[in-house]
Amino acid sequence: MGRDVSTVGSSREDRQRYRAKVQQCLDALARMLTEGGFSSNCGRMGLEIELNLVDDAYRPAMANTEVLEKLNDPSFTTELGQHNIELNVRPRPLAGTEALELETELTAAIADADTKAHDASAALVMIGMLPTLRASDFDPRWLSNGARYAQLNEEIFAARGEEMLLNMEGAALPGQRPERLRCGIESILPESACTSAQLHLQVQPEDFAAHWNAAQCLAGVQVAIGANSPFLLGKALWHETRIPLFEQATDTRPQELKNQGVRPRVWFGERWITSIFDLFEENVRYFPGLLPAVDDEDPFDALDAGRAPALSELRLHNGTIWRWNRPVYDVADGVPHLRVENRVLPAGPTVVDLLANAAFFYGAQRALTNADRPLWTQMSFQAAEENLYAGARHSFDAQLYWPGIGWVPPDELVLRVLLPLAHEGLRDCGVADEVRTRYLDVIEQRCLARRTGSSWQRDTVALLEDRGVDRDAALVGMLRRYVELMHAGAPVHTWPVD
Repeated sequence: MGRDVSTVGSSREDRQRYRAKVQQCLDALARMLTEGGFSSNCGRMGLEIELNLVDDAYRPAMANTEVLEKLNDPSFTTELGQHNIELNVRPRPLAGTEALELETELTAAIADADTKAHDASAALVMIGMLPTLRASDFDPRWLSNGARYAQLNEEIFAARGEEMLLNMEGAALPGQRPERLRCGIESILPESACTSAQLHLQVQPEDFAAHWNAAQCLAGVQVAIGANSPFLLGKALWHETRIPLFEQATDTRPQELKNQGVRPRVWFGERWITSIFDLFEENVRYFPGLLPAVDDEDPFDALDAGRAPALSELRLHNGTIWRWNRPVYDVADGVPHLRVENRVLPAGPTVVDLLANAAFFYGAQRALTNADRPLWTQMSFQAAEENLYAGARHSFDAQLYWPGIGWVPPDELVLRVLLPLAHEGLRDCGVADEVRTRYLDVIEQRCLARRTGSSWQRDTVALLEDRGVDRDAALVGMLRRYVELMHAGAPVHTWPVD
């Protein structure tokens, strides 16, 4: 959910001052993009993983404060709900054998964190959506401590002026009818159900637009082959229910503003871009501030003094607009840099699956940016957006549009077109052959088996119900087995349904 805020203004004057400061930051960014001076240390990747805490009954454990105290590790931080924590991975080069070292590091970090969580009567689960959540877990008292979370909750509901409605219909379990969720909620905590793996890539300003456009093209394929979020409040819904839930849980618009075409704060976007400036300018033009906190820095004074400005207000504003591929401006060791943050993927099911998803994305993205004729010049933006929703709803049963092919299932598209491109892109990034083959082989076998974390969860619950177990007990039984297999570490396409 981004950095916390200590002092947030609430008066009309505070909001006007914040708007003016955000615009000043945007103007300073425009100057920086013209004059240069951004880091040349590109091709670095970063990773954030959101995790769930459960108790002995596999229900949410509202214990993140206690767990973080026991961890005493700055890599782990709070997230929106008290049953969430987040692991922030140290940035590193994409090239070489870094991914193998990252796999070892992640496996050890999660195992160690799980051991320490046990001291707080909790356990870690790396999954896109905790299937044992109940409506009572979305009570506002379960918001994590921190001014940012409470302020966001208040601002979003003040803008809406009414309770939040969760409304979605899912893809049917085998042999069953489609299920529908319709539920009123009085906090933004349903967003805490959406636990993701966020991929970062540092790029040069002149390369940003191509990388962002490529990421948009890939979003539907990513969620189709990486889905891991099929259950919410006891209902079997989309294969990647995070997508519609995140949109609904943070929607500041009452129905009348939706009817007018006002843009949502969780947003795919509406056009291909030519510069990172396009995205920040849209953010400033279309979205009012939710957290109007202003610091004392004058960004132009900083530039004139030869310093990189923090652009704190612009970054804070950007953090309250949840694009599926988000632009990031940041400063490290006094040097500014730009990143594409890919936000469509769920967490889990295993470390190997997570890194395979990352390798596929980085490789395919790089290959698309190197193409002589960019894919986004052959494909409408609307088609890319429709692919996202089709892939999230149906996973391998989706039909995705791809230029030169037409409508195609995700597994066929990956095996025929995108997997060879991913191999090519990773080679071009300087990724070692052993890394490339290890993780992309997982993607290949997943597509051949047509098995994702979501399909395994759905099949396991259906099997348990066929044996006479009710839905609640089936979800608990499935999650218990999921946690065992998650810690065993074999990729999800090898998991048995038993």
